[in-house]
Order: sequence, then C-alpha cells, then structure tokens
Amino acid sequence: MRDERFKLNPDFTAGQRADPPPVRRAAAAIVRCSSRGLRIDGTHVGCEHGVCGACTILVDGAPARSCLLYAVQAQGHDITTIEAFGADGKLSPVQQALHEEHGLQCGFCTPGIVVTMEAWLAENADPTEAEIREALSGNLCRCTSYHNIVVAIAKAARRRREETVK
Repeated sequence: MRDERFKLNPDFTAGQRADPPPVRRAAAAIVRCSSRGLRIDGTHVGCEHGVCGACTILVDGAPARSCLLYAVQAQGHDITTIEAFGADGKLSPVQQALHEEHGLQCGFCTPGIVVTMEAWLAENADPTEAEIREALSGNLCRCTSYHNIVVAIAKAARRRREETVK
C-alpha cells in the first residue's frame, strides 16, 4: 500500500501535527481522515455531496469540499482546516464578527462559513452586501436568514482593512 502525505494546517502547530502520519486509505475522503485518524474534528460532515459547504477546507489556500476530496488527491498539498484560524486564544476576524453580530445559531455550518469567508476576504477586501451574499451562496445555514452573517462578514472585512492601514 502506498502512503499518501499532505501538510495539515502548515502554519498551525498548537497541539496538532503539521505533518500528519501517512493516510492508509487513499480512497478515504479528507474529512474522514482528519476527524478519525488525525483528531482534527472542527470540520463538519453535512450532505456528503459537496452541496452544503459545512466541510469546507482550504487546499493550497483555495476553498474545497473535504467530503469530495480523497486523501490521494491531497498528496503534496497544504490542507488548512478551521483549527488553523485564530491564534493565541483569539478568534479570527470572521469568527469574532460572527460572535458579535449573532451570526451563529447551532454552529454546524460555522466552520465552513469561516473557512470560506476568511479565504474570500483575503481576495475581496471591500465587498458589497450583494458580493457577500454571492460568496456565501455555497454555504447553507438552516438556522438563520443570513442577515446577521452578512453583517458580520462586512464587519470582518472592515476590520481587516483597518488592520492593513495600521
């Protein structure tokens, strides 16, 4: 059997392995490998069809559905999960804004939204409300009307811009 290796949360080392042990089942979805074998359980399994966005991770910095990505496909890539966001006990800008603006309900969709929006805001520093809604369209939330989530993402974008100016 061939070992498949990828870097998990390359910039995050607080209690996690930056270079995980080899994945023994190359046909296993990354979301299953990370939660079972690597004890990274913040990424949620929702629909298992790539539709809901709950399992979103970053592959080389780009959002991807981990329920559709096999371990063999991750070989040689940097995989970033929700655990990599926030540092030193502080929430990331999106996490903090979601908390402050009550953009959270049950929290099941939250990891996917945070991962997606952090990556998206890195490329879209000053989004309009319509652009935020479009970017969120791949993440389903069954608890909210999205209004507070949109307000939170706009707040996070504003904070990120303010930090850049400092």
